[in-house]
Amino acid sequence: MTWKTQLPAVRGKLLVDEALAPFTWFRVGGPADLVFLPADEPDLSDFLKALDPAVPVLAIGVGSNLLVRDGGVEGVVIRLGKGFNTVEPLGDNRIKAGSAVPDAILARKAADAGIAGLEFYAGIPGTVGGATVMNAGCYGSETVNVIRSARVMDRQGNVREICGDQFDFTYRHSALQGADLIVLDAIFEGTADQPSEIKARMRAITERRETTQPIREKTGGSTFKNPPGHSSWKLVDEAGWRGKPYGGAMFSPLHSNFLINTGEATAADLEGLGDTVRADVLAKTGVQLEWEIKRIGRNL
Repeated sequence: MTWKTQLPAVRGKLLVDEALAPFTWFRVGGPADLVFLPADEPDLSDFLKALDPAVPVLAIGVGSNLLVRDGGVEGVVIRLGKGFNTVEPLGDNRIKAGSAVPDAILARKAADAGIAGLEFYAGIPGTVGGATVMNAGCYGSETVNVIRSARVMDRQGNVREICGDQFDFTYRHSALQGADLIVLDAIFEGTADQPSEIKARMRAITERRETTQPIREKTGGSTFKNPPGHSSWKLVDEAGWRGKPYGGAMFSPLHSNFLINTGEATAADLEGLGDTVRADVLAKTGVQLEWEIKRIGRNL
């Protein structure tokens, strides 16, 4: 690929033919043609402006909700890190967080600042960027309830602000999905409360998560979205797939909407199990399960 021999100069890191498995919680998947770890926002902008516009670009977070296929990913995978992980209380119960900030850290910093309403982020194993793009939520709250605006960068390296109805949030979806936009940071707004009260609610969420979800496994969080009027875990369970091996993959015995790599799974095992379960549930119940986990890349 000639574009890989004509890369722009950067202050961050460029990793050619880099394995993506270590960048994901499932620990599976083939290499990316190129992984770019930008030093900061100007570095990212300069790189995108100089990159051949025909080269595909995909931004990822900590890979907690991502399945990379075994054939790897075409083009450039951008992983935001230290230059995008600041958190700043703004006053008036608002707080600004960079795209690479873990959701749990956002919840903690908001609690320290006496900002309530963001506690649910303590139960989401992702980052602010991913939460913004997919309207992440749990335990009755969603990103749409607390986000006010986000700064995004387009494929040409230009920055603009998204706010209000421009997000077009629906269940686990926003207008940012598939829009070739990279979230840089976002502003959230809650309500005033005592930090001790907020942290008590966060502890309850964390304890609940630890006892009901396989958080120490190689997993990707909730596998399927909840269909209207149904719980995905119950549909998977009632179809007989809780704890049933499929190659190196399995739906967790602890929570049957959590797909896990039991040790030596391939991405094909994991995606194959998910699709097999979807077909079985559809045949038995007439309910179509939709993937919540994002699957990217090429099959072998």
